Amino acid sequence: MTKPFSPRELKARIKARAAPARARGGAGAACRGRAEARSDDAPRHRRRQARCHLGPTEFRLLRFLLARPERVHSRTQLLDHVWGDHVYIEERTVDVHIRRLRLALEPFGQDGLVETVRGSGYRLAAPLAVTSESAARA
Repeated sequence: MTKPFSPRELKARIKARAAPARARGGAGAACRGRAEARSDDAPRHRRRQARCHLGPTEFRLLRFLLARPERVHSRTQLLDHVWGDHVYIEERTVDVHIRRLRLALEPFGQDGLVETVRGSGYRLAAPLAVTSESAARA
């Protein structure tokens, strides 16, 4: 942008550059625990709802684990069921996506939901019980 420029033009260019980032959901794919006010709420009573943004692979991984709770799945099984059986990806890729899933669940206190079973793989643990003590802290 060359000088002199109008503030109106600067504002328009900033909005144009920020639009793709807003469409992607911000800078990161993992949930940052941000709260957004919903527009359909009553004007006097605004409810804040925490939103978690998962990538498509983390979502498929969580959906697969939720369908089979308490069952241990090896990296190979997860690759076959989540990514597909004709995909050639390193097994350690599963570890990266498990970590991203845990980071997305962390703001909600559910990062321990996906457990590592040493030497075997991963499993979805029993959901953490919400006690009156933990509800009081929230």
